[in-house]
Amino acid sequence: MMSSLVVLLLFLAIIAFLYSSVGHGGASGYLAVMAIMGVAPAIMKPSALVMNLAVSLFSFIGFYRAGHFKLKLFLPFALASVPMAYLGGTMTLSDSIYKKILALCILISIARLVFQFRQKEEEIRPISSFAGILSGGSIGLLSGMIGIGGGIILSPLMLLMRWASLKQTAAVSALFIFVNSLSGLYGQIQKGGIQVSDDFQWSVAATIVGGLLGSYYGSQKFNVPTLRYLLAIGLVIASAKLIFT
Repeated sequence: MMSSLVVLLLFLAIIAFLYSSVGHGGASGYLAVMAIMGVAPAIMKPSALVMNLAVSLFSFIGFYRAGHFKLKLFLPFALASVPMAYLGGTMTLSDSIYKKILALCILISIARLVFQFRQKEEEIRPISSFAGILSGGSIGLLSGMIGIGGGIILSPLMLLMRWASLKQTAAVSALFIFVNSLSGLYGQIQKGGIQVSDDFQWSVAATIVGGLLGSYYGSQKFNVPTLRYLLAIGLVIASAKLIFT
């Protein structure tokens, strides 16, 4: 029992480190690990959101201090995402639908971790308020429904649409994840309370340690491609388990 807990905490710390290094909270990774271990969705969602809050905050602070955060870029996404994340948090999905949607989001996170999009500064183009509000609201609703912060969807979108550089995207995504996780968690509490596991406090501690280290190294242009590939393999296994079980 103790050995399985140690393995779980180690994986959570590694996931937090890798995700925070690219401006993410790591909820999709935490959910994947909990899915492999057979944790009930009712426990998975609030647990992942709380861990997301801590890691995304540390990640944001790291990228903010490095000068990569752009408030004007963040606001259009957040204006719609926060209320929609709250609404999503009040919704209840069947276990089957929940797992299928989560599997899709995990697959998106795999692409984000494995492929590091590189862009030149002159390629960046401004985002319209309408596009920011529409995408932010849609991502916020989905985030609240399944218990993630939405960064794994927002980051690829921002990079593919050339709305920001890689580091700017990481900074905006980190704060986006934090506010959405907070809003979604509040929605779940309002719906009727939350459930967490007996070892929850240790899980949070492990992700905090990993998140602190990841935010520091990530904001300083630290790259760990081999570990990201290994994490991607684990996420593929987790998404397959969600799809076929």
